[in-house]
Amino acid sequence: MKKKIVEILKYILFTAFGLSLFYFVLKDQDFDRIKSILKNDVNYSWIWISIILGLLSHVSRTLRWNIAIESIENKPKTYNTFFSVMIGYFMNLVLPRMGEISRCGALAKYEKLSFAKLVGTVFIERILDILMLLIFTAIVVLSQFGKVLNFLRSNPEIKSKFTDAFSSPKLYITIAAVALGIYIFRKKFPHTKVYKKLNEIWINFYDGVKSVRNLKNKSGFIFHTVFIWIMYYLMNYVCFFSFDFTNGIPPIAGLTVFVFGSFGMVAPVQGGIGAWHFMTIEGLKLYGVNPADGIIFALLVHTAMTAFLILFGIISLLAMPFFNKLLKA
Repeated sequence: MKKKIVEILKYILFTAFGLSLFYFVLKDQDFDRIKSILKNDVNYSWIWISIILGLLSHVSRTLRWNIAIESIENKPKTYNTFFSVMIGYFMNLVLPRMGEISRCGALAKYEKLSFAKLVGTVFIERILDILMLLIFTAIVVLSQFGKVLNFLRSNPEIKSKFTDAFSSPKLYITIAAVALGIYIFRKKFPHTKVYKKLNEIWINFYDGVKSVRNLKNKSGFIFHTVFIWIMYYLMNYVCFFSFDFTNGIPPIAGLTVFVFGSFGMVAPVQGGIGAWHFMTIEGLKLYGVNPADGIIFALLVHTAMTAFLILFGIISLLAMPFFNKLLKA
């Protein structure tokens, strides 16, 4: 009961954080001007192209997940994997970090696969996603060092949070306490039911993690990993051509804005709301885009991206049981 209360409070806190950032971004804005630009001065063709590129990234993520699963389990049907991926994205909009659990649960149910093993494969995916983000970040830092430095100087609270996180004595006290507890109870714990159940889950999870070693199509797995993130970048960058005030921004600047937005999306709020807007606007400011214009860009791109995920998420929730029932008949 206590754990549920803590989870609810965390959910409320993160939601409030995202909404407060969103309010901070939108307060004091000229909504008549925003409405006028969105109605008259936007080339929506590029937004549709962005959505298509986003769809390609999700299809690629589907195929990559199938490659990982195939190395430890029976290969699932591609449509079930795709529906599961889209359900995961949709659930992330409802509850932060719920998407990974939801998509594994959906695929395990309809394909009769081990849930823990699927979670293991998704864990590997997340490691690779972090690696790709770090590679893109390194490119930005090395090529746009002055811009990144200006951002940190104008937002000292962000720099201090990173420093405080690794210099806090609480972190090291917690690590020491956990290590001490494991050492003290190391002989008693293995005989408990809790340990045996956790050990079973761990074995299945580790099997999923090991899937990366036994890949039957390593080149395909690597290709999709790179392709997914290139599509992520392009689906953001092509939106620059929708507006006069971002039309001339070069690709490397677009990569900088994309990386900034990606770190905003990592924040534990639904769909990066507020955090993504703030980081994207800050990224655009580095290249001379007025914050009032940056808000319009962020609003339209994030809304289009979110609407796409909601639509395909709902379709997937409805279609997955229908397809499985129809094709079994």
